[in-house]
Amino acid sequence: MNALFLAYKPAFISSNAFLHRIKKRHNIAKAGFSGTLDPFAQGSLLIAAGAYTKLLPFIPTEPKVYEATLWLGAESASLDTENIIHIDSALPFAKTLGSAHAQEMAQEAVQNLRGEIAYTPPAFSAKRIDGKRAYTLARAGEKVTLEQAYMQVYDIKLLCYNPPFITFRAHVSKGSYIRSLGQIIAQNLSKALGLEVSATLSTLKRISEGSLQAKSGALIALNPLEILPFPHLVLDECIRDYFKDRFYHGKPSTLKSAQGNFKILPNTHNKKNPQSKNSLHIVQFEDFFSIIGLQPNGTISYLLNRIPYAHTL
Repeated sequence: MNALFLAYKPAFISSNAFLHRIKKRHNIAKAGFSGTLDPFAQGSLLIAAGAYTKLLPFIPTEPKVYEATLWLGAESASLDTENIIHIDSALPFAKTLGSAHAQEMAQEAVQNLRGEIAYTPPAFSAKRIDGKRAYTLARAGEKVTLEQAYMQVYDIKLLCYNPPFITFRAHVSKGSYIRSLGQIIAQNLSKALGLEVSATLSTLKRISEGSLQAKSGALIALNPLEILPFPHLVLDECIRDYFKDRFYHGKPSTLKSAQGNFKILPNTHNKKNPQSKNSLHIVQFEDFFSIIGLQPNGTISYLLNRIPYAHTL
């Protein structure tokens, strides 16, 4: 089966376990997803099956939009509700947290995080250390040290401040860790209060990836030709059969002598000039399509030369 669809992962199941559940339900042999969601998190998960797994690197999934709630006074080894170590039920700054001034400080702690942010990924993360997942080592009780990384925060907004909870929405780049972003918010609040504030995420929801947004309890089938961000190169009938064979087998080809026998239709997702140098294009035939690079001299390079065309479960 070749399929591309959006699923809504519920909380408290790993992305891999959720994927296995879908594969079993729909008798899918091979499948993958665009970006791991933490077990305690819920939300949109872009899934590809069969040959369509090759399309995942080409599908726009930025910005990723999350809504999260930060629990002040709770401490967790994994920075979420799965590994709670301690909950401070009698916060020394409880009165301060409830003040109107604290609302302003919470606003500033969140709002000041736009741009490129340096952070240390959580020990309980999918980062690899010597070929092993960091979360595997952390769960085994081993010490995990990860290098500093960077995330791009395109936008962030305080949605609600109800002590001891701060709820925010963040638009971020791929590979970002919202748990780490929550820690930075807590650190900013600590500086503003002059007190040490421990915190962990109590909820996390991925609202969307790029323009893709799942619905709870539903699988949304996607047509790859509608969401891939490349203009379509349409061949005239007089050259279609010739190029169909060459594209199918990935043979070296050029369109230099075919000027006037093809046209380029801009894709609504493509913000670049479809005629730009070295731009990527989709060429569709009756039963497959290809993603190619078209050089200024007409030379064709194949990124994916033969993807079966089918988009329903």
